[in-house]
Amino acid sequence: MLRRIAPSALLPALIYEIGNGAIAPVLALIAISEGASTAIAGLMLSLSGIGRILGDVPAAWLANKLGDRRAMMVAAAVTGLALGLNWAVPELWAMTVAQLIIGACNATFYLARQTYVSAVVRVDLRARALSTLAGAHRVGLFLGPFIAAVAIGLWGARAAFGVAIAATLCVGVLLLTVPDEEEATDRPREEDQGRVSAMYTAHKDLFWTLGVAVLLVGAVRGARQTVLPLWAGHIGMSATETSLIFGVANAVDMSLFYPAGHVMDRFGRLAVAVPAMLFLGAGMMLLPASHGIVLLGASAIVMSFGNGIGSGIMMTIGSDVAPPGDRTTFLSLWRLLSDSGNALGPLIPALIAGFAPLGLGIVVTGALGLGAAGGLARWLPRFSTYATVRMAREHQRRLAAADSAG
Repeated sequence: MLRRIAPSALLPALIYEIGNGAIAPVLALIAISEGASTAIAGLMLSLSGIGRILGDVPAAWLANKLGDRRAMMVAAAVTGLALGLNWAVPELWAMTVAQLIIGACNATFYLARQTYVSAVVRVDLRARALSTLAGAHRVGLFLGPFIAAVAIGLWGARAAFGVAIAATLCVGVLLLTVPDEEEATDRPREEDQGRVSAMYTAHKDLFWTLGVAVLLVGAVRGARQTVLPLWAGHIGMSATETSLIFGVANAVDMSLFYPAGHVMDRFGRLAVAVPAMLFLGAGMMLLPASHGIVLLGASAIVMSFGNGIGSGIMMTIGSDVAPPGDRTTFLSLWRLLSDSGNALGPLIPALIAGFAPLGLGIVVTGALGLGAAGGLARWLPRFSTYATVRMAREHQRRLAAADSAG
């Protein structure tokens, strides 16, 4: 199954993320070189996330109108143009506009592939497929900076934009030449497309219960990449030591996506969702107790283990609870919650650090992970028919019976 969807879903996602990974390390440096303050340079790093929030709901309208494949082509093409603007116009206004556009295109690209994979993969294999899709994103983000480093060494910092443009061109060629395994069949009727308010009203109870847990998951995950360098700088660690810890932690994160999906498919979503949030939250709460490279590295690995075993969990749960008749519109609201949490998460320790010790802000943020675990355990069985071990085995028995009869 994974081999079948790899050319049409997994490979485009990986290559697209190589482009995002290529520009991520240089955005702040380029902004500073153009005269931005450190605070403005930091804001530049958040613009893509803001663009994703702004683009989540329009992405559903575009995917419903054009279909998943064409929506991804449009996203890749517009991303390439925005990257060209970044490369050609060395001014802060151009970088601001380009990063917002790239974020909105990312929302379209991610939503379209998630919808497609959710529609064409059997439910007993869904978690493996979506966790592998999330793994492809992680691998692409990991490879991008290394590929960009070669180009930067030859042609300067702005060559990273050239690497990202080449990645989007490759994605466009793939989408034009490699057909989807099969067509998704869950498109809404023409007159019902894009009715986000109606979707929210129909599922308001879900969004205000399980959706709150999704928001908390996004917040803790978004803060994970921020609190580690903040605390490392607070205790006086060098950039080299911090980078080493990041590298080891990211390797742990990337290595767990397929086992996580297998466990979710076999034992239900809670078997991974709750431990993932407990490890991530506990690892973050232990971070202020570390005052050297060994303890800091251990905390980072615990957080990455939690994040890694949770690979694809939000996409999987979202696909489980989405109405089959209009999965795309529902998932746009689902992703809006998750992306909003990702954007708000890094602000929490920073805001608390303005009037209290940084360690307190990190502990409070980590406690949100424990709250997310409790929320998932409380509300997921209410809305998902694949939440627990019993539910998963019941699905497997039904599918086995259908295969025997069929």
